[in-house]
Amino acid sequence: MFDEITTFSFPTRIVFGRAAVRRLPACLEETGVRKPLLVTDPGLRASPAFDAVASVLTEAGTSYAVFDGVHGNPIEEDVLEAVEMYRSAGCDGVIGLGGGSAIDVAKAVVVMARHAGALADLEAQAGGMDRMTGPYDPIIAIPTTAGTGSEVGRSSVITSHKLGRKIIVFSPWLMPKRAILDPELTVSLPPFLTAATGMDAFTHCLESLTCPVFHPLCDAIAIHGLELAIRYLERATRDGKDIEARGNMQVAAAMGAIAFQKDLGATHSLAHPLSTAFGVHHGLANALCLPAVMRFNLVAAAPHYARLARLFDATGSDATESEAAARSIGEVENMIDRLGITRGLRNHGIPRESLESLSISAFDDSCHKTNIRPCTRGDLLKLYEESWNA
Repeated sequence: MFDEITTFSFPTRIVFGRAAVRRLPACLEETGVRKPLLVTDPGLRASPAFDAVASVLTEAGTSYAVFDGVHGNPIEEDVLEAVEMYRSAGCDGVIGLGGGSAIDVAKAVVVMARHAGALADLEAQAGGMDRMTGPYDPIIAIPTTAGTGSEVGRSSVITSHKLGRKIIVFSPWLMPKRAILDPELTVSLPPFLTAATGMDAFTHCLESLTCPVFHPLCDAIAIHGLELAIRYLERATRDGKDIEARGNMQVAAAMGAIAFQKDLGATHSLAHPLSTAFGVHHGLANALCLPAVMRFNLVAAAPHYARLARLFDATGSDATESEAAARSIGEVENMIDRLGITRGLRNHGIPRESLESLSISAFDDSCHKTNIRPCTRGDLLKLYEESWNA
């Protein structure tokens, strides 16, 4: 068990709390950034969260440029356009403001600003990590959702329409130098997006916990992240102004991203093609596919799912491990229902005839390779079919 050498690392400095965004100028100074490119999306550009960040920068006398063209599922063109602005404006660092999409684009910008080739050259599956030698300009991440945890992660996921799939760029160089978690910046997030992004955080924690890679630190973090999501996600969805719930969900999201440096599982392999082919929100895609994957993994993941059931307080003192594990699936489905998420891919514009091609893309995705139970392409097709009929 201990013959294989494993490395542990948790280096991102996190600034957390109400009005934490006021620390942005200090973070820029600490990291040596004089003129940042603020990367965000059109909707957030018109939001109070953007106004709060812009106000802090203006009051500090900080010169900055803004790229606000990030798509909901970020595409390669977003990165290339932002890189052009980064260079022309003479920027020396980025601020990723928004959900995982904006932060992932911000990460890719600092790398592509120095890379002469294509983004696909840097894809993890193609050995891209070895091509990123760094150091790159500093990244500061300010999430306005509680889901992806990209603010503490070392990956960037960008859709390439040319390739017809998502490109995953992965390197320690992509970890932000600072992550500013200010729950006040998340209060305007609508209930549906609160629920969907929260289920992304929940899925990160659960899939990293069950991932068969030895990393006890990540396991402990994943367990507490699950506990926080179970306790606070429904509260945050019901009342967006519940700062305690909002803040704890930000922590849960960060924990999920820290934990999945172990890696993820089949749910994410199913979710990624749904976003690429049909634009399904990533967190929603995870929520729609997770119960089927849990049933598929039930025997292999029984100890982990039994622990999850106890976090839901869904076991009696006389329940066996297998009984508790089985109950956890119903608890997850009930939570999804209470969040107002309609289950069933058929209810979200996914044609049944697309499942075959989706399963091919899902099998090409690397996440299922660390699923606790090995998956064939046929298994992934069956999981899509079960998720479609749910």
